[in-house]
Amino acid sequence: MRKFKKFYVEITSVCNLKCTFCPPTERAAKFISTEDFSKTLDEVKPHAEFIYFHVKGEPLLHPKLAQLLDISHEKGFKVNITTNGTLLHKHRQELLMKPALRQMNFSLHSFDGHIGSQDKEGYVRSVLSFIREAEGTGIIFSLRLWNLDENNTTNVERNRNREILSIIEEEFQLDYRIEDKFERGRGIKISDQVYLNHDHEFEWPDLKVEEDEGKGFCHALRNQAGVLVDGTVIPCCLDGEGVLNLGNIHKDSFSNIIQGERATNMYEGFSRREVVEELCRKCGYRRRFG
Repeated sequence: MRKFKKFYVEITSVCNLKCTFCPPTERAAKFISTEDFSKTLDEVKPHAEFIYFHVKGEPLLHPKLAQLLDISHEKGFKVNITTNGTLLHKHRQELLMKPALRQMNFSLHSFDGHIGSQDKEGYVRSVLSFIREAEGTGIIFSLRLWNLDENNTTNVERNRNREILSIIEEEFQLDYRIEDKFERGRGIKISDQVYLNHDHEFEWPDLKVEEDEGKGFCHALRNQAGVLVDGTVIPCCLDGEGVLNLGNIHKDSFSNIIQGERATNMYEGFSRREVVEELCRKCGYRRRFG
């Protein structure tokens, strides 16, 4: 029985922001029903313990988020939520009370990524206030600034992040500048249960870009897999449009789908360091694994 360290369950394809680094989905706007969510968890239960409310869409938009967390807890799952954090005020108290919630990842780079954003300080302090309120709950927090260039050397970049970093330094009374501890690929521990992660600006794989030589490795279908809001099974969280459609969890069992021909070819190809799918050959993230 194949086990996944990360399993992505997209609970909505809808987002309240239009960030420049995140191409809008061409899929239908949809929120997962509690019935479909429950059935999805039953399907993946033998394969995962941790689920991530993430692929596309903003999970805090879901009107039944509290119920989805309760269902997750009832079925023995721990939940990680990736959010832009702009809607915390709608779910603040219920999030703190849900035992299923293991980790929250805040994409702080979404503020500058969304044209027209206002009051950066108010936004950051709202996120940090929530984190402070959650002290003692055991929830892990990751503050993400995924907006660096290759060398992190431009004045624009430094100035763009300095305001955010200075607020974090002040809030947690740090006696150092966060930039001085920066090391790409490694998080910085800000306090107990709170981490900051710097990284390059994220690029979604795109069939329109030029593909590479078709060699290399990826953790797709090895450490991770996912299901889009309509039930489409995908090999990783980067397939935001369901290009690598492995099957639909509402029409076949998840166990059968990941043992199907397409999934097997992908898995065995990466084992040989051969990339069999076109989208994977056009994915820059895969190059991080050599």
